[in-house]
Amino acid sequence: MTIKTISRRRVLTGAAAVSAAAILPRSSFGSDWRPTETVRLIVPAAAGGSTDVMGRLLAAHLQTAWGQSAVVENRSGGGGTIGTAEAVRGRADGHVILVGNPGPNAIAYSIFRNMTYKADQLQPVSNMIRIPNIVSAHPSTGIKSIPELIAYIKANPDKLTYGSSGVGQSPHLTGAWFLQLTGLKMVHVPFRGAGPALQAALAGDIQILFDNLYPTLPQTQEGKLTALCVTTPERTPAAPNIPTIREGVPELAKFDVSSWFGIFLPKATPAPVIEALNKEIKAMLARDDVKKTIANMGATADWGTPQQFSDFVQAETAKFGEIIKREGLQMDVN
Repeated sequence: MTIKTISRRRVLTGAAAVSAAAILPRSSFGSDWRPTETVRLIVPAAAGGSTDVMGRLLAAHLQTAWGQSAVVENRSGGGGTIGTAEAVRGRADGHVILVGNPGPNAIAYSIFRNMTYKADQLQPVSNMIRIPNIVSAHPSTGIKSIPELIAYIKANPDKLTYGSSGVGQSPHLTGAWFLQLTGLKMVHVPFRGAGPALQAALAGDIQILFDNLYPTLPQTQEGKLTALCVTTPERTPAAPNIPTIREGVPELAKFDVSSWFGIFLPKATPAPVIEALNKEIKAMLARDDVKKTIANMGATADWGTPQQFSDFVQAETAKFGEIIKREGLQMDVN
């Protein structure tokens, strides 16, 4: 998936509400496990993106809560699979933590032919945040909503092109699923990253852009692009005036795509370790400074039990797997 770059100013200011998904059994909070040496948080992406931001927030929190050093290690490449594979091979004792996202933890299992790890080699602990994707149009099209986009495509087949950050990335699959559900067609123009895709949309080289919320949202707020929708079932607190993709479109009633960032451990990690880490994720998301940070990212907190997160990841894997199958997409990790 595409990892967006977030400015330090945007990360350090703002406000939002936290929504906790559920409550752990009381016994879970009795765990007194603590690490005995430096904790490694593996971020399978470059520094500066959402995965990295959440990894550094958690590392700082754990270092204070556990009184033990916690360091972030950026291991980018292979759509996030290189860093994830390293975490899979890590010691299953709580000293190796993976900061995951849809790319290596849901999409990769269906799209890559040469995967080096399996889903059952990781233990989901909890999600941390979810961020919607956004669909926008160049103002020259005159399109201002998803119903208008659908009507335009029907009246002008093969006229529109849509861009994304790359084949198999979350924004691309968002666009593919939209077209699958509506039975419509647009030509996909993949770019090497979110930045080039956004620049092409601003220049009018492509008419429609499927992207992560940032950096597109500021461009829509300045009128350089027209926001059509966000791709989650609920509107985003970052821009409550932008409708969801479901609104007014019955065939998209089940549409739900977000960029999510959660925590995994190697599969054999003992239960007390999982419980202790889950507890600290919940505590971190309840902090006022963290609430402000995730609000600035356009995100919603999404803590839950290990079982809830496991169920969510399995559902995400199945959803993306079906989209990928219909598109006939197959790639090699490079």
